[in-house]
Amino acid sequence: MAKLKIRKGDHVVLRTGKDKGKHGEVLKIMPRKNLALVSGVNFVKRHQKQTPEQDGGIVSREAPVHISNLALEDPKDGKPTRVGFKTLEDGRKVRFARRSGEVIDG
Repeated sequence: MAKLKIRKGDHVVLRTGKDKGKHGEVLKIMPRKNLALVSGVNFVKRHQKQTPEQDGGIVSREAPVHISNLALEDPKDGKPTRVGFKTLEDGRKVRFARRSGEVIDG
């Protein structure tokens, strides 16, 4: 299992696929499958069977996206950036945007 550079709550940009260029927030990460669920991206239609709590019909919802198709959004200008790690003077290891050098993990 690889170390992922994208975490829950990050703002990301889709790099490929039908939603290329769209922005969204990571809702859930599935590290064993290298997938991420991103809000407002990769909508699919599912046929929902009627239950006592829910109506039946065709429901549109978000599907997971592979991590390799996502790029972190630069906090400065909102464009896609790569992620690096560095250690601060106080000993904390933080992520930073390679594009602008801005620290992501506050």
